[in-house]
Amino acid sequence: MSPRPFRLAGLAVLMSLTPHLTAQAPVPPVARQVEHISQWHGEKVADPWFWLREKTNPEVVAYLNAENAYTEAMTADLKPFSEALYKEMLGRIKQTDLSVPTRRGAFFYYSRTEEGKQYPIQCRRKATKEGSYNEKVAEEILLDQNKLAEGFKFLSLGGMAVSDDERTLLFITDTTGFRQYKLYAKNLASGQVSQPLAERVTSFAWSSDNRHAFFVTEDDVTKRSNQLWRLDLQAGKPELVFEEKDELYRMGVGRTKDRKYLLVECQSTDTWEARYLPSSQPKGAFRVLLPREKGHKYDLEHREGLFYIRTNKGAKNFKLVTAPVATPDPGHWRTFLPHRPDVLLEGLDVFEDYAVAVEKRQGLERLRIHDFKQKNWRDVTFPEPVYAAFPGGTPEYTSTAFRFNYQSMVTPSSVYDCDMATGKQTLLKQTEVLGGYDKSQYVTERQWAPARDGVKVPLSVVYKKGLKRDGSAPLFLYAYGSYGYGQSATFSSTRLSLLDRGMVYVIAHIRGGNEMGEAWHDDGMLMKKMNTFTDFIDSAEFLVKEKWTAKDRLVIEGGSAGGLLMGAVTNLRPDLFKAVHSAVPFVDVMNTMMDASLPLTVGEYLEWGNPNEKAAFDYMRAYSPYENLKKGAYPAMLVTSSFNDSQVMYWEPAKYVARLRTLKTDASPLLLKMKMEPAGHGGASGRYDALKDKAFETAWMLSQVGIRK
Repeated sequence: MSPRPFRLAGLAVLMSLTPHLTAQAPVPPVARQVEHISQWHGEKVADPWFWLREKTNPEVVAYLNAENAYTEAMTADLKPFSEALYKEMLGRIKQTDLSVPTRRGAFFYYSRTEEGKQYPIQCRRKATKEGSYNEKVAEEILLDQNKLAEGFKFLSLGGMAVSDDERTLLFITDTTGFRQYKLYAKNLASGQVSQPLAERVTSFAWSSDNRHAFFVTEDDVTKRSNQLWRLDLQAGKPELVFEEKDELYRMGVGRTKDRKYLLVECQSTDTWEARYLPSSQPKGAFRVLLPREKGHKYDLEHREGLFYIRTNKGAKNFKLVTAPVATPDPGHWRTFLPHRPDVLLEGLDVFEDYAVAVEKRQGLERLRIHDFKQKNWRDVTFPEPVYAAFPGGTPEYTSTAFRFNYQSMVTPSSVYDCDMATGKQTLLKQTEVLGGYDKSQYVTERQWAPARDGVKVPLSVVYKKGLKRDGSAPLFLYAYGSYGYGQSATFSSTRLSLLDRGMVYVIAHIRGGNEMGEAWHDDGMLMKKMNTFTDFIDSAEFLVKEKWTAKDRLVIEGGSAGGLLMGAVTNLRPDLFKAVHSAVPFVDVMNTMMDASLPLTVGEYLEWGNPNEKAAFDYMRAYSPYENLKKGAYPAMLVTSSFNDSQVMYWEPAKYVARLRTLKTDASPLLLKMKMEPAGHGGASGRYDALKDKAFETAWMLSQVGIRK
């Protein structure tokens, strides 16, 4: 058949799908239904929107364009509000700014932004003879991401690393949004950038000879990081060093803080394994530290001939042990930091004279400093009851100051150096919030919502002073609850646009994250995944009962696995929420998890369950949002995604919206906004483009509770 009739057919479909822009409300597009039957465990399952997976089909593109046109028509009246919010949000940002310079070797490294430019500029300045930073020293631009982005609608810098002699820069970029990173080398003396050295690179590290680099690539279909390569930059092609055959595992490469060892970590959801190689011996063979053992998770650092091993062997929330490099087996372990049932040990930063433990307790981050000479521990103290604190990047192994980032839902991001000998904290920079922001006008607090099984769910709350707890306030409830990724009580200047209009903002730290330790994740995964959804519902009901808000004033948001959360809770309790923003939502659970060829699927059997097993299939099917849509009334919904998203394929939200259009019986809006231009799982890459998207989403959410200015 000639391709011409097919293209004409696609054009005809586009014309039929385009919303009718009459004096009446626009008519939503209707995706046609095509018979498709899957055989699952002996059952025939119909999915008439399965055809929307055909990414190169013009009819699919036509349908998505029609949905975008419908969304634009339905939100045309919000455009002035959205534009005003964009100007308001932009007005709080110092557009020309500089990060805190960080010492590494002979240079201070930093990034800066310039007003009107979408991307940061990566720079360095040589340290003075006294070892200090001086802005009068000539600046050297390592990478201008704005120039890298010329000719592209999307640009993501996936990472960069300078060689030990600080003469060569390795970096990776993606211009598709599909996380397809290419590896480049830049000669920092001449400024010459190589042709791509490799494609689909996910991590990389230098050896100490400044000549060899190791990098990991992903499978071109499943996007599983599975091959480790060695590259001699002076001569030769990449050489395959190791391939991870087990589809449950993904690989990454890095180096210890003292730079003495290269590390390769292979991890599945519940089992980790590490290999090591002296970085001065790049042509040597990696050795396995401890062979993988089902359920054993460990990682490591190195200091003065000892491996510092963070392990969950007999320690649910991890403990820290040391072992000689020559004999790292459990028979030679010595406890450095014991297991504590109420404290999650998330990591360790090791220095020549100190170590910093990164912990979490009661949903809050903690930092503790160990002095090797004094053999004692010192807590890093924080001033607020609800906050977020993270290591801020201290690359120098010999450093006596530890850099960290502190913020809260009312305190802007703040960079501190902590003297590890005395505990003295020095504020280096607090992100400016322009426009006269006064943190004393806002309140943040911790609430605990009772779940139906008696568990207490922590809630991080922020609002503007003067709030009346009488149920009249609108409330924005956000959550994620998957993969053991905890959500922190961070600051957001864009959130002020909600708070200043009287809206309460709440993060629900539901099960599936790790806010309350490893068991918190365990109780929100696999055959306990329903706890994630009921925790969210119970948190929402608590907020209504305690008169923080009312059902018709409650809006909710989640993205990716949090989009699955949005779909599940909306199916379970459509009466409880006024409006929903579901971003890049993982809603077509069964079709995705039954297709082992899709990115991420097999490796996630250990998080969600393997649906090829009947018990897991039945459990997952009971909550999968797409399968559990039913006839009835639903809240207002805005579903956003990207055509080039590689983590949650575009067709999941597209199919979800198409099916829901045939079932919902109410008049509330159901909108799909699909980025057709290059964009990733996180949306647009440019800071101004991303802010415009945020302004639109904020305008829509506020409008659903009657706020339009």
